[in-house]
Amino acid sequence: MTAPPGPGGTWRPLLLTLPNLITLARLCAVPGTVWLMLQHRLDLAFLLFVGAGISDAIDGWMARAWNAQSALGALLDPVADKALLVSVYVTLAAIGVLPDWLAILVVFRDLVIVGGVLVLWVLGQPPAIRPILVSKLNTAMQIGVAALALFLSGFGLEAPALLDICVWAVAATTLVSGVTYVVAALRRAAGTA
Repeated sequence: MTAPPGPGGTWRPLLLTLPNLITLARLCAVPGTVWLMLQHRLDLAFLLFVGAGISDAIDGWMARAWNAQSALGALLDPVADKALLVSVYVTLAAIGVLPDWLAILVVFRDLVIVGGVLVLWVLGQPPAIRPILVSKLNTAMQIGVAALALFLSGFGLEAPALLDICVWAVAATTLVSGVTYVVAALRRAAGTA
């Protein structure tokens, strides 16, 4: 297995780099974060969630700055990010901190996107996976709402109006980004028919 080409355009073998180890640690933080939330230690879950977010920024910077990008990292990074976000949303909904419909919407959008990628692959049109602007905004908002909900609940603070506004903003960007990906996939599939 090889890594994406470096600046010179040459392919490097798959390596377990320091950025990849940091990504693996973030992936391993998922069960710990869920366990802390189920134990109603949302204060510690908030700190672990923030630490995971910082590690995401660090491993991405290190991979680029040290030219340590690899196929393993390109695969693991989004898996770790989605595993953490989906797990946090589902658990926060299960314990009544976030609305269950929001968790369902977040998970469903991701399933539709993954399903769409798989369908295009089966049709012989593997898509070039490039996040669109609204998707980047949606991810940032999802992270922000999860952190806000963990922070408020974990430290016994209340800001129901702020949380409600943020929840509806995440719902809106989740819907818009999901629909945008579906429309793009349908156009691509129609172009191959």
